[in-house]
Amino acid sequence: MILEKVVKNLQEEFKQLEQKVSDPNIVGSSKYTELIKRYTFIENILSIYKNYEKIKKQIESDNAIIEDGSEAELIELAKSELEELGEELKKYEIILVKEIIPPSEEDERIAIMEIRAGTGGDEATLFAAELYRMYTKYSENKGWKTEVLHFNGSGVGGVKEVIFKVNGKSTYKFLKYESGVHRVQRIPQTESQGRLHTSAVTIAVFPEVKDVELQIKPEELRIDIFRSSGPGGQGVNTTDSAVRITHIPTNIVVTCQDERSQIQNKARAMTILRSRLYDKKKQEEEARIHSKRRLMIGSGDRSEKIRTYNYPQNRITDHRIKFSLYNLEGFLSGELDELIEKLIFEDNLKKLEMYNKDGK
Repeated sequence: MILEKVVKNLQEEFKQLEQKVSDPNIVGSSKYTELIKRYTFIENILSIYKNYEKIKKQIESDNAIIEDGSEAELIELAKSELEELGEELKKYEIILVKEIIPPSEEDERIAIMEIRAGTGGDEATLFAAELYRMYTKYSENKGWKTEVLHFNGSGVGGVKEVIFKVNGKSTYKFLKYESGVHRVQRIPQTESQGRLHTSAVTIAVFPEVKDVELQIKPEELRIDIFRSSGPGGQGVNTTDSAVRITHIPTNIVVTCQDERSQIQNKARAMTILRSRLYDKKKQEEEARIHSKRRLMIGSGDRSEKIRTYNYPQNRITDHRIKFSLYNLEGFLSGELDELIEKLIFEDNLKKLEMYNKDGK
């Protein structure tokens, strides 16, 4: 496994560092601080790995007892231990991968999510509304707060488009894997002949970007003010408060009309625009760096079909990691942790492969 290879390399590096940090010519120098930091980092990983190795050896011992088949009592004891040891080993694998691949600065940011109905007409808007409720419930479960930046509903009670911010610690770290096409297979309520339909919803997730981090020149913007339309309260349609901002160099357009205040709508539109521009720049940079973007789970193409929600089979399948759950109702009620934790782990394993090639 790649984990063992990485740890073996770290063990060799640790031996070299032990010699360097004890060299009197280096102690007290600026280089010494850097070496000690790396030394402590590897020491912590190797300490965790010792426990991981103990569990692996115990599993091997129990398997040997079972294969031997001589004492029934010992065999039963070994079998009862194996399941618990297997779960413990998985936990240590997750911890080790997390320690070796620390979270990026970007992961600490607040997430901005965009949900748009795709192919499937009214059925797609209804499913978009369900996904929006799902993420709202998931956020509530995690103790996060959602804030709607833009909402455009459909006549059947669905959602054509909704953009919202998820306020909380490191929300982007958990939600960034949701970017892509979500497909639903079910029989719509409006289907008289009971035929199975397939509809799609597109989701994009961006990290929030502050205005001091990404400077946008005023001359790059075209700002249009117009009267709001659609639901939003009695007063929302009586003033020219809706704002449409076009970023001329990229032709990215953002519209906000949910607030009665033109100033508030403009502020929200700028928040969305900054995040989109940051994401566009990031994707362009990643595309230039070899094939890293294709290796990472969390930065896939927006047009990529990432997940299928199959109602007849009560199944959710994530196609990127070929993993299925059979708890559709619970999942749509916000029980996303199991899948998201697996996505984080698999993504970190991909990064671990690159770490092993690059060295750091």
